[in-house]
Amino acid sequence: MKRTVIINDILPFILWFVLLVFSAISLDFFLHQFQLEWIGKYCGIPGLLLLVVSFIYSLRKRRMIEAGSLKFLLSLHIYLSWIGALLIIIHAGIHFNAVLPWSAFFLMLLVVISGLVGEYLLKDARNTLRIKYAHLLEKGYSKEEVEKKVFLDAFAVKTMARWRMVHKPITLIFGALALLHVITIFMFWRWF
Repeated sequence: MKRTVIINDILPFILWFVLLVFSAISLDFFLHQFQLEWIGKYCGIPGLLLLVVSFIYSLRKRRMIEAGSLKFLLSLHIYLSWIGALLIIIHAGIHFNAVLPWSAFFLMLLVVISGLVGEYLLKDARNTLRIKYAHLLEKGYSKEEVEKKVFLDAFAVKTMARWRMVHKPITLIFGALALLHVITIFMFWRWF
């Protein structure tokens, strides 16, 4: 099979996201089937805590903390964010009763998508493109012919390289909306 950025790198990314959505729907369905939907109400707390802990990677990358390997912390960031997002999706459930939490929820989904496109996926895509380019040159194609053959893959990689322009501002807006959601919960939740 031909090595292409779309098959080797973008398709697994899409499957990873589909798995997140499918897992959340399945778990939410399970909770509703056994009248345990009240558990989903509390899944937001550990979900948000996992997202907050996942930011250790960002702190380490910006040298705000010195402990930990960047490679390990990136993996931790990816997995904790995925699990945190899963718990928050379960928390959101299928209840469309408030604008603020749903705005935060949709922004969180955009943060997850842009994060998955991030450096982890981008590095793999660049590597696939480099391998394909070298392989075509070895087969005797001219640089112009190779550039024509890898045009779509190169365009995909160039587009993915802009992921930070989306990821950072959306993460900040999501954080602000999530904080507002938590504040309103503390203000209006019936504690008794």
